[in-house]
Amino acid sequence: MKASAIEFRLRMVIQIIIVAMGMWAPWIRPWDFGRRLSTLEWMALEISRTGLASFNVSTPIVIVFGAILAAIGMVLRVWGAAYLGYDVVHHAEMQGGGVMAAGPYRYMRNPLYLGGWFMMAAVALLFTPTGALFIVALVGFFYLRLVLGEEAFLSAKLGEPYREYLHDAPRIFPRLRATLPRAALKPHWLTALLTEIMPIGTFITLAFVSWTYDNTAMLWGILISFVASMIVRGMMKAPIPTCAFVVVSPTAWGLFHLSIVRALLIGIGAFLVVRALMPRVKPETNSRQ
Repeated sequence: MKASAIEFRLRMVIQIIIVAMGMWAPWIRPWDFGRRLSTLEWMALEISRTGLASFNVSTPIVIVFGAILAAIGMVLRVWGAAYLGYDVVHHAEMQGGGVMAAGPYRYMRNPLYLGGWFMMAAVALLFTPTGALFIVALVGFFYLRLVLGEEAFLSAKLGEPYREYLHDAPRIFPRLRATLPRAALKPHWLTALLTEIMPIGTFITLAFVSWTYDNTAMLWGILISFVASMIVRGMMKAPIPTCAFVVVSPTAWGLFHLSIVRALLIGIGAFLVVRALMPRVKPETNSRQ
């Protein structure tokens, strides 16, 4: 049931596909997006139908619920990334330099995946109920596969110290009190805040933009957060191709009056072309070895 190496490498792409399918929800009026009911609206209506609260009361309750989901996701993602580090969190390969038992990792083994699931659950509230269920279920299943794959990899690479950590820290549900000693590891909060713009933007959208009761505005908030997150990560790993994307996309949108989607696609194409044309940097080898 564990994820393969290729699944780990393509984990971002797989998540994008899952969210896109949940948003599209082709099983219900695949192209009639304007007449769809978001899960936020549906939950408020269902609460009012039960008689527990009126629609005017249930709507703020549901909005606060979504903001809480997004807040939990944001805290876990930023907290975990601050201790684990950007290079490990977003590396294409599984990393196993040592046992991480600092910060949130004293309470649970997978705060990033748990935070990611809460963030996805908050985002899913903007889609149809069946689309939201599709996203929450499939993302949860995919994260579990990634967790099992990482545990097998780290157990094989780190041996007994990691197996002891498996015994001391729960996989998903955190302990209320940490049993592991506090590690002397300095968190990198600024880097974590910059690279985790997506969960931060999701929280801002659910906590503030949602009070406009404009689902389109909330979807734009999520999209802008995602694009901003990708730009920041790109500037850290591939600054020149990312600059090409930043220049080409607004130009295609502003000067040539293309749609946002087409402008983004053209920008991605420019990114890929520039990256392909850049010379490959070979790792240095030690001549004394």
